[in-house]
Amino acid sequence: MEEGAGGVGVTYQTILYETDGRIATITLNRPEKMNAIRPPMPEELEQAVVAANRDRDVSVIILKGAGEAFCAGFDFSEGLEHFAAWGGQAAEEEWDPGKDLVISASPFAAPVPKFMSLGRSPKPVIAQVHGWCVGGASDMALCADIVIASEDAQIGTPYSRVWGCYLTGMWIYRLGLTRAKLHALTGEPLSGRQAADLGLINFAVPAERLEGEVRTLAARLAEIPGSQLHAMKLVVNQAYENMGLASTQLLGPILDGYMRNTPEGRGFVETARKRGVGAAVKERDAPFGDYSQAPPSRRPRRKKG
Repeated sequence: MEEGAGGVGVTYQTILYETDGRIATITLNRPEKMNAIRPPMPEELEQAVVAANRDRDVSVIILKGAGEAFCAGFDFSEGLEHFAAWGGQAAEEEWDPGKDLVISASPFAAPVPKFMSLGRSPKPVIAQVHGWCVGGASDMALCADIVIASEDAQIGTPYSRVWGCYLTGMWIYRLGLTRAKLHALTGEPLSGRQAADLGLINFAVPAERLEGEVRTLAARLAEIPGSQLHAMKLVVNQAYENMGLASTQLLGPILDGYMRNTPEGRGFVETARKRGVGAAVKERDAPFGDYSQAPPSRRPRRKKG
């Protein structure tokens, strides 16, 4: 490992990084919060991707989550003030579009460019998704090259209904017009099996086989010359860049800032302030009977033991 590469042996606050032969694994590591995103997770994710690319022994990267979920999206469990940590404004403040632009569009501060380190990485990235993968977590996972999920994983964008907008645009590019419109407008979640059947992700497997299937595919990719993997990834990426991916990724977070400050968006914040984030989320989800208000049949299976 190159000194200062930020890889093995480096202490991270929100992730784990390890290598095993030609495979590097990045694990989102806030299991007590279902790996929900707070600073410095996006920065540490990017640092780990850089470390894997600097390590000449690594050919493939796996991204996964510790505990019961891949990731539950951005962390609002202790309030909505965390936007300020990225250089923007606290959610409770009067909206300042200038500050909001910083969190939305700055390549040095905003989360989306950090997520896209997965897509820009010359070395292929496999996202291993289980449990909840919602909101910003789905944007993150879909930046990977290949996504494999447990059949009972739940993937969706509850922010479609209030207080948000597509961030990376990957839902659009992976689903295509017909399905993207439906899920953009409804926020309807998908199980891992449904997501695979629609082409949002690559494969869905029973939960007990997920780890093994991901490792097997990573080992197969590791047998291919790195230059070949880089070339094939680059040509596919370039096709989507030509379709306007970068422009979509600029517009999405800016619109997300607007949606957080509509009357309905501010109402969501006010409910969270007065009655707690759980109450705001329950009020959002109750009419649809999904996400926080889903029956057991629409929730990921809990791990045993």
